[in-house]
Amino acid sequence: MSLWNLVSHMPPEEFSSLSTEFPRSLRCLLAEWLENQPWEFINGSDTFCTSMASRMLSDMLEKLRSAASSDGQQCQILQQVSGIESTFRHDPLRLVAVMRAILEGEKAAVLKRDRHLPLSFHRRQEELKFNVGLQRLQHRVREIQALREEGPGRDGAVESSTAPRELPTLTLEAVKELEVAKQQVLKRIQIWKRQQQLAGNGAIFEENLAPLQKRCEKLVEVYFQLQQQVMAASTELGPELLPRLLERLNEVLSSLVKSSFLVEKQPPQVLKTQTKFQASVRFLLGPQLLKAAPKPYVVRADMVTEKQARELEGGFPTAVTGEIMHNMVALETNPTSGTCCANFKNVLLKKIKRCERKGSESVTEEKCAVLFSTNVALTPSNISIQLQVLSLPIVVIVHGNQDNNAKATVLWDNAFSEIDRVPFVVAERVPWEKMCDTLNLKFMAEVQTTKGLLKEHYFFLAQKIFNDHSARFEDFQSRHVSWAQFNKEILPGRGFTFWQWFDGVLDLTKRCLKSYWSDRLIVGFISKQYVCKLLSAEPDGTFLLRFSDSEIGGVTIAYVIRGKDGSSQVENIQPFSAKDLSIRSLGDRIRDLGQLRNLYPNIPKDQAFGSHYNSEWRGPGWALGCAAPLHPSNAVGGVLGGRGPPCPAPLFSLPPQTWSSHPQLTGAPSALPCWCSLEEPHTSPPKPSRAPPMPFYTILHHSFSLQTLHAQPVHARGGLAAAARGSLCGAAG
Repeated sequence: MSLWNLVSHMPPEEFSSLSTEFPRSLRCLLAEWLENQPWEFINGSDTFCTSMASRMLSDMLEKLRSAASSDGQQCQILQQVSGIESTFRHDPLRLVAVMRAILEGEKAAVLKRDRHLPLSFHRRQEELKFNVGLQRLQHRVREIQALREEGPGRDGAVESSTAPRELPTLTLEAVKELEVAKQQVLKRIQIWKRQQQLAGNGAIFEENLAPLQKRCEKLVEVYFQLQQQVMAASTELGPELLPRLLERLNEVLSSLVKSSFLVEKQPPQVLKTQTKFQASVRFLLGPQLLKAAPKPYVVRADMVTEKQARELEGGFPTAVTGEIMHNMVALETNPTSGTCCANFKNVLLKKIKRCERKGSESVTEEKCAVLFSTNVALTPSNISIQLQVLSLPIVVIVHGNQDNNAKATVLWDNAFSEIDRVPFVVAERVPWEKMCDTLNLKFMAEVQTTKGLLKEHYFFLAQKIFNDHSARFEDFQSRHVSWAQFNKEILPGRGFTFWQWFDGVLDLTKRCLKSYWSDRLIVGFISKQYVCKLLSAEPDGTFLLRFSDSEIGGVTIAYVIRGKDGSSQVENIQPFSAKDLSIRSLGDRIRDLGQLRNLYPNIPKDQAFGSHYNSEWRGPGWALGCAAPLHPSNAVGGVLGGRGPPCPAPLFSLPPQTWSSHPQLTGAPSALPCWCSLEEPHTSPPKPSRAPPMPFYTILHHSFSLQTLHAQPVHARGGLAAAARGSLCGAAG
C-alpha cells in the first residue's frame, strides 16, 4: 500500500498547513506519483541538484496538465498549474523543498495514527535513494571527463560546479560516492539473504534476484567508467594519490563480485544422509564479467563445520566434514534469461564426520553448511577472484527420529540470527515477544492458513514454557525465553520438551485439522483447568476442542454434563491422534457423539460442523441443523472422505466477561479480547419436523457409564465403532 492510499482517506483539514504554497487539489491529482519522486534525496544546490529539480518540475507540470484534461474543473486546474510554473520556474530547488515538506507532513500524520509506514513505501524510498546516488555518480564521471579533456581555463571548458575544483578533488569525491553506492548494494544483498533465511520459518519472501542483479550491473558499469577516467588522469593525480585511488577502486569491485555470488536455492536445512537433494547458486555479475570465458567455470560443493565456516577468510578449508557425491557443476550463463547459475540436481550426502561438541550439546544442535566455491577470471581486467558462499546452517541427521529436534535448531537459528554474524552464532536467550512472532509465523506457514495465533494462545503458551500460572499476560511481555526452555528442558510432569509438543500440534493441525482451525472451530491452545472454568457454568452438552497437554499431537473434546440436581462435571475425551482422524474425521466423530450439543459458547454443533460432515452421512436436513440418520452400512472400511457444500463458518467467541467471571484464575488479564469476533450473530437453526434417529454414541451413552466406556467394534467390517476410538474420562488430555 502506498502512502497516498492512506493519506487520501484521512480528513483534509489535517493537512491544511501543507497547502500554503501548493494547492491540495493539485496534490490529489498527483496521487502516488508524488511519493515516487526523489524529493528527499535532492540535497544541495550544485549543478546536479539544480538539473534534477528542473527535470522534476517539468515532469510535474506535464503530469498535472495530463490529469487536468480528464477533470471537470479543467480551467481552474490549468490556472493553478500556470501559477506553479511561474512561481518555481526560476527556482526549481524551492519546489523540491515544498514537496519534501508535504511528504514529511503526510508521513508524520500516518505515523501518528498507525505508528508505522507501509513497507512498500520504505522499499520505494530505498530504491529512489540508490537511483539518485547512481545518477549523481554518473554526473561526477562526466564532470571528470569534461575537466580532463578540456582542461581548466581553456575555451569551451565545462563548468563542473558552482565553484571551480581541481581534478584530484573531484575524483576523490566520485570514488567516495562509488563506495557509498557499493555499501547500499551490499546492504540490500544482506537483506535479501536474511529474508531468505526467515522464509525457512515461513516468512513471505520475494525471491526475484533480477532487480538486485540490475543494481550490481549498473554500479559495475559506472565503476569501469570511473576507473577509465582515473587511469587517463594518472599524470594529474600524481604518484601518491593514484595508487590509493586504484586500491579503493579494486576493493569496490572485489566486494561487489564476491557479494554477488549467492545461494539462490538453499539445500534442505535438515538433511538426512544417503538422501538426494537439490541446490543452486547464482553469480549476479556473471553475465557481465564472464562474457569472454573460454569455457564454463566449475562450482564445487563441500560440507563444512561451524568452525571451518569461521575460518573461510583465510581461503578454502584444509578438510571437509562430509562426503558429497556429484558435487561439481558448471557455472553456466543463460543468454535468454540473463542469468549465470550452477544447478546441483542430484547431490547426495554420503556420510558425515561429527566434530567435538560443546558441553551437553547433542548431534541435532550441531550446525554445518554447504560451501559453494569456484575461481573466476574477470573481464576486461582479467583479475582472478575466488568466489565462495555458505548455505544456510544445516543439521545433518542419520535417523528419522532426530528430525524433530533438528527442526528446533533450524527454527531458532533462522529466527534469531543477526545479519553479518560470525557463523553460526545465535543468541541463547531471546525476548518472548519475538518467540511469539516466530511460533505464529511457523504455525501459519506449516498449516497453510491465514488464521494465526491469538493473544490468548500466547498467554497459554507462555504459561507452558515458563511453567508459571500466576503471572499476568503483560508480565510475560518483558521476559526472555532460553534455548534450553524451548527444546532441552522436559516440561514438568511430561516426557517431552515445549518444541516437541508444539511441533506435534503443528503436524496434527496440518494433516487433519486445517479447515477446522481456519474456521475457528478449535480453541486449541488452552489449559484443561481453564476449560473447566469456562464450561462449568454452561448448559449440558456444551463443548470445545483443545490440544492435548499430556500427549504429543492430540486433540481432545471437553464437554459439560449436568446432573439432575444441576451439578456440573466437565469430561475430556481421550485425545485423537492424526492416525485416528485419518480413519474417521473429527467432524464425523463430533456428529456421532450425541452428548455434544453446542460448541462453546452457544453454537449448535450441526451449524458449526455441518460443512465438515462426510457427505455420505448427511441427510437432506443437515444444513438446517438436524443430523442425518446414522447407519452402520455407511461405515464400511472406516475411512470416509468428501466434503459437502460449505455453510457459513462459525467462529469461536470467548466473551470478554469470561476472564472476570472466574477471578480464581490467577494471572488472567482483565481486558483480553475475544478469541475472534463474530462477524454475524449465530442463530439456532429451525427445529426439524421430525426428530432424527438417536446417534450411535448416544445409544452407547445410555448403556454404559461415561467413566468406563471404551468404544468397541460392533460391526463385522470394523467401520464406525472401530474408528471412534477413545475412552471418555475426565482425566484424559
